[in-house]
Amino acid sequence: MKLLFAAAFALFVLSAFDKVDSSAYDKIVAHSRIRAKKEGPNVCALQQVVGTKKKYFSTCRNWYQGAICGKKATVLYECCPGYMKLEGMRGCPAVAPIDNVYGTLGLVNAVTTQQYSAMSKLREEIEGSGSYTFFAPSNEAWDLLDPEVRNGLVSNVNIELYNALHYHMANKRLLTKDLKNGMTITSMYNDLSLHINHYSNGVVTVNCARIIHGNQVATNGVVHVIDRVITAVGNTIQDVIDVEDDLSSLNTVVTASGLMDKLGEPGQFTLFAPTNDAFSKLDSEVMERLMGDKGVLQALLNYHLLNSVQCSEAIMTGTSYETLEGTNIEIGCDGDSLTVNGVKMVLKKDIVTTNGVIHLIDEVLMPDSAKQVMELVGPSQATFSDMVSELGLAAAMRPQAEYTLLAPLNAAFSDEVMSLDQRFLRIILENHILKNKIVLSQLYNGQRLETLGGKFLRVFVYRTAVCIENACLIRGSKEGSNGALHLMKTLIKPAESTMFKLLTEHGGFKIFLSLMEAAGLTDLLKQEGDFTLFAPTDEALAGLSQRDISVLKSDPNALRAILLYHFSKGIFIGGGLETGVTNLLKSLQGSNIKVLFANNSMQVNSVQAPDSDLMATNGVIHFVKTLLYPEDIPVGSQELLTLLRRITRFIQIKFVSGYRFQEIPLTFIIPGDVTKVTRIIQGEPIITKVTRVIEGEPSITKVTRVIEGEPSITKVTRVIEGQPSITKVTRVIEGEPTLTKVTRVIEGDGVTRLL
Repeated sequence: MKLLFAAAFALFVLSAFDKVDSSAYDKIVAHSRIRAKKEGPNVCALQQVVGTKKKYFSTCRNWYQGAICGKKATVLYECCPGYMKLEGMRGCPAVAPIDNVYGTLGLVNAVTTQQYSAMSKLREEIEGSGSYTFFAPSNEAWDLLDPEVRNGLVSNVNIELYNALHYHMANKRLLTKDLKNGMTITSMYNDLSLHINHYSNGVVTVNCARIIHGNQVATNGVVHVIDRVITAVGNTIQDVIDVEDDLSSLNTVVTASGLMDKLGEPGQFTLFAPTNDAFSKLDSEVMERLMGDKGVLQALLNYHLLNSVQCSEAIMTGTSYETLEGTNIEIGCDGDSLTVNGVKMVLKKDIVTTNGVIHLIDEVLMPDSAKQVMELVGPSQATFSDMVSELGLAAAMRPQAEYTLLAPLNAAFSDEVMSLDQRFLRIILENHILKNKIVLSQLYNGQRLETLGGKFLRVFVYRTAVCIENACLIRGSKEGSNGALHLMKTLIKPAESTMFKLLTEHGGFKIFLSLMEAAGLTDLLKQEGDFTLFAPTDEALAGLSQRDISVLKSDPNALRAILLYHFSKGIFIGGGLETGVTNLLKSLQGSNIKVLFANNSMQVNSVQAPDSDLMATNGVIHFVKTLLYPEDIPVGSQELLTLLRRITRFIQIKFVSGYRFQEIPLTFIIPGDVTKVTRIIQGEPIITKVTRVIEGEPSITKVTRVIEGEPSITKVTRVIEGQPSITKVTRVIEGEPTLTKVTRVIEGDGVTRLL
């Protein structure tokens, strides 16, 4: 009867506690109960790492992987905390008896802690009145303790053992829901603090010792079983670095960086502390460079710091964490070993301090921000890196200058490329190195980037891609101390010529060019701008007879509309188009062109493009195998309809009798070719020759109107040479000149300056 009453009372207590909000630990336990519901009431499913005694209430991720820290885990079914089995009954139908804290230690099988409590005279205290929380080490936890330390405690039971056990206690009842992440609890030993962490995966730690059996309620408190014996904490991270002999190199580096005081401040930090051996692995030149740049040194150290406490027992799988440097590192585990960025490098775990935890590592973690730009290059760009070094470009980069590497993947360097003369290879590589540091967030559409070779590369920003000329960036851009690295799918091919010159020199677009000339559109291929051209090859138009060509040329407006449908405003390269979906590009004719890019190939209005991304100074050219026609525009000529149906594919062209194509107005601005102007003016006084030459590519050539007569005025305006945008020649009327006025005369043969 007494047993039933005690069980009922315990059930009441637990149900009262359940009414408050649950914690991550409580939720994990609840999920474990759900997973084991087929085993009967109040049964929890746990995972035990094979070959160890470690058990976990697992997250969904670990559960379905069937592994913890990369090691196989088997499923166990046990009574959930607070319940027990009854003989002959399924599951765990009974509530565990409630007792005082001392008796509860026996119920949770913390027998060694119970024995030590009796030996140290703590028993009387935890059997009496009060409200306590006891973080009780398991039997295995005591076995893990250094034998010498353990013997020292047991041999001095009245003082050392009593104090050690008191440090595991708090003078109030605290359930797991009350144990908040980052909180400190005043222990019953000299009011020293206990450091609590409560993680989202349900793990709760006390001074980095994991609670393996929580919330065993007692009449005068609660017992949580933990997996190790904890010791009092009084040092900060700064204190540990100061006194630990194996961290003397780290001490020097931290002091030089000016961050030492920060490590002594209150906080919740995790420091991955490189040992002296770790620093000795660095090249002396690298170490000298780091020590000479305080900003880089701070970035290096902040990369070893997290703004949260990550105890080893809370790490059950690889997880990415942001460092104080700003980038992420991955902390994982491999069995009992911690890993950093996938590498086993942790020599000693869980050095608990008042402001965090320290893990000793045998390697220095090097963030990109502390690396030189050439050090950013990874294995997938090794060919680029090797060639840059072999051809002397790496040595040519000044240490104090900033650069950006546009590094193609190894596959971009085909046998054909590698067989080129080294002079050409050097030119190619120079066009993959920018003179300034340009990070990804600084790139914008229309931007021009100057290369080491003096070329200017154009930037194109699309919905799902950023491209430079014909090559698009892929994920993996990095920023170093003196530069940036962007990974490119292919080699960059800077534009050298206009679309007109490219098509003419190619030789496979004679028919298209003749049609463009007949339509008066040749200047469109020459003028400055940003255009995308889908150019039908001669092979695509080979079926056109002379009669067909005459029919096309007979209606200039129709021909003009058809040809302008092959142009789109803006530069759209294959890699910049969103893959797997139809991209609608508005043509200069007005109708949409349907472009699909998938499996590294392009389709234009359902027609395969055999070649693409031929870069021009005024756009990009994609080859197409057919003449394109806008399916939303009807045709009014039966002869033209028959012709178009024969040479176009995959569209239905409508016939509307009498339909006439309208003229599409276009404005062309074409560069001129003037490089030198000589003007001879005869009259009284006689001027034999006046020459004004300003060297360079002409930008504007203008001869104003000259009217010669009685009296006549001869005026020669200034001619400046540069890259021309407008060429204009006005009317010249000849007569018998008599010089009345010379606006400006520049020195020539036998002539001085006249104004």
